Amino acid sequence: MSLASPPLVPPALARGLARLPPPVVLAAGAVLLLIVLAGLFPGLFTDLSPTATDPLNALRPPGAAHPLGTDQLGRDVFSRLAHGAGPALALGFGSTAVAVTGGAVVGLAAALGGRFADRLLMRAADVLLALPATLLALLVIAVLGTGTGNLVLAIGIALVPGYGRMVRSEALLVRRSGYVEAAVTLGVPRRSLVLRHVLPNSLAPLLTLAAVGFGTALIAASGLSFLGLGPRPPSPEWGAMLSEGRGFLATAWWLGVFPGAAVTVTVAAVTVVGRHLQQRFTRRSP
Repeated sequence: MSLASPPLVPPALARGLARLPPPVVLAAGAVLLLIVLAGLFPGLFTDLSPTATDPLNALRPPGAAHPLGTDQLGRDVFSRLAHGAGPALALGFGSTAVAVTGGAVVGLAAALGGRFADRLLMRAADVLLALPATLLALLVIAVLGTGTGNLVLAIGIALVPGYGRMVRSEALLVRRSGYVEAAVTLGVPRRSLVLRHVLPNSLAPLLTLAAVGFGTALIAASGLSFLGLGPRPPSPEWGAMLSEGRGFLATAWWLGVFPGAAVTVTVAAVTVVGRHLQQRFTRRSP
């Protein structure tokens, strides 16, 4: 009679490994962590100034002294990318925060404000959703003016309708659920009902959607910065760097390739992590 061989991996360790995200998500999280660290502490990655010019070393290709080359003014491209992570992330996070806050207000007002408020707000959202987000942001900038703060507001306002519709649908589902109807039957005050039940359960999905929508906000911010509507030179910002490098693609390809790659990699990493969080939340939702 043969004895059963012990498992190669202890059950507790196997359960822990099963809970780990897929390798692609872990890699995306690691990349995102590096980008956040660069945005918060760029000095950890380079000690060169992002604005110091050196005409004698202008348009140097990638090499030992300058890993990603230099631009037309002799500024180190890697240093500008590292210091530009902060403004890029600030634009993305700021725009997403404005969109999430505005969407929560609009969605809850539509779901809880009665039939007239619901129809008025949702018809307005339909009109705004018919316009491309970038075009709507340009219209807002035309009214408010250029600048970093106005750029954040413009992108956030352009993304509000989508978040508002999602919050409205979630709030309606929660309001019609059994436990909310039971609370109404028991005479729970409306304010307590909204704050304790409708509000938290309606906004929870919004956070996972915001993780995915951050990539949209970052692309929009970089695109508008590319048009010269973002931070002013010589401040390093990825969209502005891409705009400066477009005239040198034939002679200095690194000026446009590396800022574009930074935007692409950041958006891809945020999207992968956001999709994973969204899937996990969907699986846990009843």
